[in-house]
Amino acid sequence: MTLGSASIDTTLDVIYHLKGVIWRGDSVISGIPETLDHLRSLGKQLYFVTNNSTKSRAGYLSKFTSLGLNISADEIYSSSYAAASYLESINFPKDKKIYVIGQEGILEELELKGFKYLGGPADADHRVELKPGFRLDQDPDVGAVVVGFDRFVNYYKIQIATLCLRENPGCLFIATNLDAVTHLTDAQEWAGAGSMVGALRGSTKREPTVVGKPADFMLSDIATHAGIDRSEICMVGDRLDTDIAFGKDGGLSTILVLSGVTSEEELLSPDNKIRPDAYLDSLADVLRLSTA
Repeated sequence: MTLGSASIDTTLDVIYHLKGVIWRGDSVISGIPETLDHLRSLGKQLYFVTNNSTKSRAGYLSKFTSLGLNISADEIYSSSYAAASYLESINFPKDKKIYVIGQEGILEELELKGFKYLGGPADADHRVELKPGFRLDQDPDVGAVVVGFDRFVNYYKIQIATLCLRENPGCLFIATNLDAVTHLTDAQEWAGAGSMVGALRGSTKREPTVVGKPADFMLSDIATHAGIDRSEICMVGDRLDTDIAFGKDGGLSTILVLSGVTSEEELLSPDNKIRPDAYLDSLADVLRLSTA
């Protein structure tokens, strides 16, 4: 299926979203291994991007391996890696610390880049007792706050991050992504990283630098390190507001697959303003179309 006269161009290098495109739950979507092998046989560079910051690239590599997919860590680009890569790109001082609202994925990527950090899971059990004269004191050496999805977010973390952003001179505010909701179970949608970022937006009256989709940094970093022009890239995803917007804003070709979040009804609704260049039932249709 395509929109208008759009066609599927298999001459392009490809960036993929993960959940809903490559796998659902703990199962690979039918036909995906063969499709990836076919694209590699054509000499295509493949990159797999996700706004989920709870895992590092090494963590995602384990997921790919467990599903029988032959992927290298260099082909994986998570928003946790994007946060560390962004700090590296601006020469964030190694003698400064980073306070994290988030999970292990962010910490692992920061550590691999040689950055010092505080917070994260270590602060999960901290409680605030609001009694007369009680105060919290933040570390004055914190020069950046990184916020991602955090299942263990609490008032202590929000207050420490707020103090760092409001009182530490020049402290940076970095968000892995602004996703409003995320799919943690198949029963319902759950509050996403945008809710954690929103708490600090409210308490500091500051806007973060966003490094995940649909912001430009992730795409720019991939293109730079891969040595490819944006005109040579196709973005394949299952979400209009992140994946397709990411591709459209970045000047890429775009394909929406209906194997994940977005339905055909939602895509074709007159209320939808984000239109991909083409759409398919599944990424596996690329193999069928290119070999037909």
